[in-house]
Amino acid sequence: MENRIQWRGKAKGSSSLLTDPKSRKVIIVEHPLLPLHVKDAIARILFNNLQVPSISFASSHLLSLLAAGRTTGLVLDCGHLESAALPIFSSRPLYPHLRTTPLAGARLSSHLRALLLFFGTYLPPPTSLSAAANIPASTRATRVPEEVLTDAVIEEIKTRCCFVGDVLDTNEVQVQSPPGDDSVELDVPPSDSGMSESEFSHVSADMESNMSSAQPASSGYSVVSHSQARSSLDGPQPGESHLQAISKMYERHSTATDLKMKVEPPVAQQVGTGRGTLVIPGWIRERSAEVLFEGGDVDESSVAEVILDSLLKAPVDLRKTLASSILVVGGTPMLPGFISRLHTELLRAISPPTSQHSSRPPSRPGRPRPTQYDKYACLRQLVPYFAILNNPSPPPLQPNPPRGSLNAGKAPAFTPAAMAWVGGSLAGALKIGGVEVPRERWDEAEAEPEAEDPSAMQVDPTTPPRPSNILPDWTRSPLPYGAPPANLAQGQHQPTVVVSAVGA
Repeated sequence: MENRIQWRGKAKGSSSLLTDPKSRKVIIVEHPLLPLHVKDAIARILFNNLQVPSISFASSHLLSLLAAGRTTGLVLDCGHLESAALPIFSSRPLYPHLRTTPLAGARLSSHLRALLLFFGTYLPPPTSLSAAANIPASTRATRVPEEVLTDAVIEEIKTRCCFVGDVLDTNEVQVQSPPGDDSVELDVPPSDSGMSESEFSHVSADMESNMSSAQPASSGYSVVSHSQARSSLDGPQPGESHLQAISKMYERHSTATDLKMKVEPPVAQQVGTGRGTLVIPGWIRERSAEVLFEGGDVDESSVAEVILDSLLKAPVDLRKTLASSILVVGGTPMLPGFISRLHTELLRAISPPTSQHSSRPPSRPGRPRPTQYDKYACLRQLVPYFAILNNPSPPPLQPNPPRGSLNAGKAPAFTPAAMAWVGGSLAGALKIGGVEVPRERWDEAEAEPEAEDPSAMQVDPTTPPRPSNILPDWTRSPLPYGAPPANLAQGQHQPTVVVSAVGA
């Protein structure tokens, strides 16, 4: 069985990669919090199955920064499961200052699905061609079934339809719940696919004419007119939930158009002609990403607060350099307007807090009111220096700008999702990488436990020994700052990841 697996690995490496794995060194782009047992499994497959000569582990944040032509900066990797901010100084990742948040692509997908279930509109396929011509679209409109919003549909909507809007005025964003409405909102709306018109889905009156006259586009999308807001937009009405009040506020300030998307109908509706139509409101396309910028929670900080928290933990003399060299990578920042909105949110989060309790009477008369907690007060002097290296639309420069703010938009125009892979290719071409583990050392580490103690008892005799002590792990030993001492014993293992600087 072992020979078969090894032969299959060799064949796949030779036929799919079109190269001989025995003559290629491998650089593994890893997450800073990658568990050690996962590294051990990757190394075991590469050494035992593909028989590569050596492997190197390099942080994705560091490789992304090298692709931007920098060796010092603060990298925010906003991926699918989490967003991680890591400061890097002179090609040395400062792992103890790493900060993460679960607000990332997965949270955006679940939030987008919930908004479409509440406020989207679904037009089932007509039962016949005559019904499609005679029955108006507003009569056939129903709430969106959960079977329609598959993971593939949500991913396509997120990548092809959504974008990040500008910041709304804080006075208009604060929408209060209607008086006397203490009901708890449901996370998932009650299923009622037989309704002819959903109270959560509102489309414009001229959708019927657009539905009958518009021709289906080749890509499956077609633009319909913007949904008209209801008659009263001044505030929450009696019997109106807080979520509906926020949707009205977003509809009032949204300029995005609604989109129609052809989707596969549920199994119960596949007897009709053609596919169903999912109407995506424009304000959902524009405001679904607001969940990534809503912070204030200890466990779920926003993407802007993660950057500021990492700056707070960094050394004081490095904060100005790190603030002027922020790099945003990952798949989620590919949303149009994400990086520009992030820069605005950084300035908003670092601004002085508004005294909301100034109008309230003091709890203890005769004593001064305690000052409001200002978490980022020590970072407020860095406001002129904040600059995102790959900002596609940097803010206009002020007269006599600081030197650090000139870095905005100076990074190469690589896709944020491909920055780590570009850096890995650069590190492989220049023969610079992390700690290199050769195959000979791996084989020696596998044979060491048997030679030292042959009678050692193992829990599972079929499980081979795991030489994970030779793999780099920054959590096992402290990271020294600067160059190693000169009196270091020759041949001693260095636990840190050291990458040579790349010339600009």
